[in-house]
Amino acid sequence: MSKGRILFVNQEIIPFSNESDTAMMGRYLPAKIQEMGREIRVFMPKFNTISERKHQLHEVIRLSGMNLIVNNCDHQLIIKVGSIPTARMQVYFIDNDEYFTGRTNAVLDNGTLPGDSDEQLLFFSRGTLEAVRKLAWQPHLINFCGWFTSMIPFYLRRINKENSFFNGTKMVITLMDDHFKGHIGGDLERKMKADGATAKDLRLYGDTTYLGLMKSAITYSQGVIVGSANANPELVAFAKENKRNVLDYIEDRDEFFTRINKFYDSIIGKIEN
Repeated sequence: MSKGRILFVNQEIIPFSNESDTAMMGRYLPAKIQEMGREIRVFMPKFNTISERKHQLHEVIRLSGMNLIVNNCDHQLIIKVGSIPTARMQVYFIDNDEYFTGRTNAVLDNGTLPGDSDEQLLFFSRGTLEAVRKLAWQPHLINFCGWFTSMIPFYLRRINKENSFFNGTKMVITLMDDHFKGHIGGDLERKMKADGATAKDLRLYGDTTYLGLMKSAITYSQGVIVGSANANPELVAFAKENKRNVLDYIEDRDEFFTRINKFYDSIIGKIEN
């Protein structure tokens, strides 16, 4: 029997990102899940601090070249790939000259966001799902981690209205200690409308603070993993109050990852061959 295909969408991954709980989770969880026999794919943003020469990144021509319309303008989707040899794991990077060339991380040094954060989130989330479709690799479950991935649920719903590729794909969000200050800049509601947002979508994403975005992502997800001892307690409480399947954090990493693997099974259910 197939053990299932898991798509990991991460805000940060070691060694491409500075060390943090989020980057550690992005590095070690997919590798462990792969060791347990599942098929995985891993995506993250190509921030400017990621050295293409150092990490030997190269463009995946067959996946690149598509133009995505964001805010009524065409933006080229560029897909690059690198590897973590010690983990036998490939990582796909979502890139664009306008959105990511000058961006060094998910937040600015003072903890706030640049003015075009809304468009960066829209482009990254949509670009990831479009790349997965072009790979012709249908995941049973998407585990997304970090607030920069919080628009994945919206786009998964939107894309499925036009194309059944992601039919049956479940979503799990991992809550980390990755809070940002203030609101996402730009006119997110108008840009979501242009991408087919319903009244329900707009209500859920009306609050563009960290808590607002993450609560929206939780609402659309079938499962929630508390991935850090410092995850926001309000978000954990919100997930439980809304009767989401919640896996609580434990410090023993090997045991925690084993429980996550079993948690995936409880969310996916029976896999048809």
